[in-house]
Amino acid sequence: MQADILRKKFLDFFKAKKHKIIESDSLAPKDDPTVLFTPAGMNQFKKEFLGFDSGFKRAATSQRCLRTDDLEKVGKTIGHHTFFEMLGNFSFGDYFKEEAIGWAWEFLTKELKIDESKLWVSVYKDDDEAYRIWRDSIKIPVNKIIKLGDKDNFWPQEAKEKGPNGPCGPCSEIFYDFGSNVGCKKTTCDPSCSCGRFVEVWNLVFTQFNRKESGLLEPLPNKNIDTGMGLERLTAVIEGVQNNFETDLFKPLTKEIAAHVENKNRKDLIYAISDHIRAVTFSIYDGILPSNESRGYVVRKMIRKSLLHLRSLGQKEPFLYKLVPVVVQIMKEPYPDLAKRKENIADIILSEEKNFINTLNSSSTLFKEKFSVLPKEGNPELAGKISFVLHDTYGIPFELTKDWLEKHKIQVSVESFNKELEGQKTRSKSQSSMKGDVFDLKGLDSDIKETKFVGYKEYSTKAKILRIIKNNTQVKAISSGEEAQIILDTTSFYAESGGQIGDTGLIIKGKNIFEVTDTQKSGKVVIHIGKVKSGSFKKSDSITADVDIERRLSIARNHTATHLLQAALRKVLGTHVQQQGSLVDNIKFRFDFTHFKNINNDELSRIEEVVNGYVLSNLSLETKQLLLKEAKKTGALAFFGEKYEGKVRVVSVDKVSKEFCGGTHLNATGQIGLFKIISEGSIASGIRRIEATTGINAYRIIKNEESYLKDICSSLNTSVESAAVETQKKVDKIKELEKQINSQKMDNLKSSIDSLANEAEDLNGVKVITKIIDNLDMNLLRKNVDLIKEKTNNSIIVLGSGSSDKAFLVIGVTPDLCEKGFDASIFIKEAAKEIGGNGGGRKDFAQAGGNNPAGLQLVFEKIKTLVKEYKK
Repeated sequence: MQADILRKKFLDFFKAKKHKIIESDSLAPKDDPTVLFTPAGMNQFKKEFLGFDSGFKRAATSQRCLRTDDLEKVGKTIGHHTFFEMLGNFSFGDYFKEEAIGWAWEFLTKELKIDESKLWVSVYKDDDEAYRIWRDSIKIPVNKIIKLGDKDNFWPQEAKEKGPNGPCGPCSEIFYDFGSNVGCKKTTCDPSCSCGRFVEVWNLVFTQFNRKESGLLEPLPNKNIDTGMGLERLTAVIEGVQNNFETDLFKPLTKEIAAHVENKNRKDLIYAISDHIRAVTFSIYDGILPSNESRGYVVRKMIRKSLLHLRSLGQKEPFLYKLVPVVVQIMKEPYPDLAKRKENIADIILSEEKNFINTLNSSSTLFKEKFSVLPKEGNPELAGKISFVLHDTYGIPFELTKDWLEKHKIQVSVESFNKELEGQKTRSKSQSSMKGDVFDLKGLDSDIKETKFVGYKEYSTKAKILRIIKNNTQVKAISSGEEAQIILDTTSFYAESGGQIGDTGLIIKGKNIFEVTDTQKSGKVVIHIGKVKSGSFKKSDSITADVDIERRLSIARNHTATHLLQAALRKVLGTHVQQQGSLVDNIKFRFDFTHFKNINNDELSRIEEVVNGYVLSNLSLETKQLLLKEAKKTGALAFFGEKYEGKVRVVSVDKVSKEFCGGTHLNATGQIGLFKIISEGSIASGIRRIEATTGINAYRIIKNEESYLKDICSSLNTSVESAAVETQKKVDKIKELEKQINSQKMDNLKSSIDSLANEAEDLNGVKVITKIIDNLDMNLLRKNVDLIKEKTNNSIIVLGSGSSDKAFLVIGVTPDLCEKGFDASIFIKEAAKEIGGNGGGRKDFAQAGGNNPAGLQLVFEKIKTLVKEYKK
């Protein structure tokens, strides 16, 4: 695989230039609300760009990225992608333009041996320094150096005029020339032309300014380098093809797709599918599951777009999931762990495919339901809005909706649909774009180094106050009643991380007390959040940091139990189980994991039994700090989606569990005391959640359940052992009595049918029968309507029943009136409002429920008005 060689060459090259090689961040970046997905290599280094000391000044990565700005262009062009890998080298106040430009040129021309005559460069129009380096040091002919403006060669794009505030600077790009026979073929063609002859290979960003309000640019004290080179484009150049989709990164996918579709000539659709399946596979790998919100919505949208493309190609059965092994095979070198998730990722995609195909196959029913709210005279604008809802929520293409509307002679406004679509695009773009300042870390100075954490072994420690922050501003002192954030040089407080909530406790200086209500982390700096309970504190004070020990131990019980639970799940359900997320507090914990089937009661009981067996065995826990590579060799489980650095902490439970984990734990499993599952269920396709608790909280739940059971036994006048049998006897008896009562009610109703029909009110030749009948459920109301229909014609029957807080309503229309256009499903939507509910149904019958039985009389008046106003 050529791409694997290029990726390795790039990282090895910069490793030789004393860069630290950093593992790719997740597509769902942590602690970064400015982006929906990771869009570039620089995103994981925001704190380093601000000047935070992470122990290295140079870094290089191959970062997996996802961008949706050009989603509609994917497949139609040779180089647009959603998912891609970005090669990048970075300098944090170390080297600058001379080295960045020189090394880029050296890598391309010496390491990769790209013909120098094929390379052009661009510089920012006012960046004379970069221009001179290219001209004088690299010796590029001046006719191959072009100057571009703020839109093309400044980062962020047009930041000087439009923002955002923060570090920014000019760019210099390197282009590959495919030759004069490609593109527009004009003699004046250069990299500023978009004809396709020139492809941007590498972008070098020189972050040398800090943008202030009103667009003021001030020089940064530490100048930074941020570069990005798309691996897909570089691979195309090296393999001698102009189209990224013709490289080894895509050819196995496009070949597999083409082999299973009827229309093999629509390469644009085949390309788009191959792009989207990569994006979807890696999104799920990073824990981003298909849903109707945020990142999950984008994943679901790409799956649905791909399915629609496949239908256009003649493939109507689920197929995308079969491409996951192909993606895994292509990417196995840089992402060996991807293979472990292969089946699970495929199952999640298959479930999405089945659901969407079912939606498409039943679209006619969905159309009838959604467009039933249109007035009889029509409303093209409203039809356009409904069409957009079908497109946005259900993924149904507008063309399919239009075809159905045309068949049913319903007019639709294309302009209305497009207006809604543009609004959605704007909202989506604002979601996925940067919010606020590029770097938003108010109140912290860049010279603060990592907080020393001693809390694994100590609950109390002596420390010094380094910073006090109040209302996002540094202050020198705080006094009683004031809320603030305190940063210490050393702490025993665990900051929220890895699903475990932060510690609480006290910061003490003599009689002065600061109550810590939460502990958070910014980079490697621990922030103690709370309020001064008495006295005052100032910067440089020597204090004692005391963690709430009982609360910490409760958290540790629950956290250790999550490790035992995962081991039990893998033992009972299978080794396919992998953690997908967790939240651990002092009361209970939740644990999300991969599993595609329902878990029955026997399995759940067995899981609980296995965990309690581990507890009773009082197994010892051991923690070790290992190099990441060594830790992986031990077989320790990692949480997919979590980013691990060079050294990791491995928590082992004797012969039972071994996991990467930075959280706080017990010394032995016996300290858990008792493990109790509270609930279990599905939260997404292929993902289930167990909530559980331990220790005294588990004991209290069991005691409460015991108390409830005793009360039940007392009411039934039976023993605990006989409770289930006696309860079933009572239930059976109640059902029999209800059956007898309903039978009696039906006999009474049959005898009153004639009188009900005779009470009908004639409105414009239509008989309207209305009646409130006490103590009837929906089933009996429905049967009553059927009985009346058998006795009459030309009638609309409206029956209701209510109690103190419930109302039931049914509307029936006889067949002859249905033929004339009367529709119970339309009547019910208006009528249901009066009883505080909603409903639906067919032309001949509809029903509704609500919480306002007093509104039933108003329902009758509304139906009568609608009948009077009805125009044939």
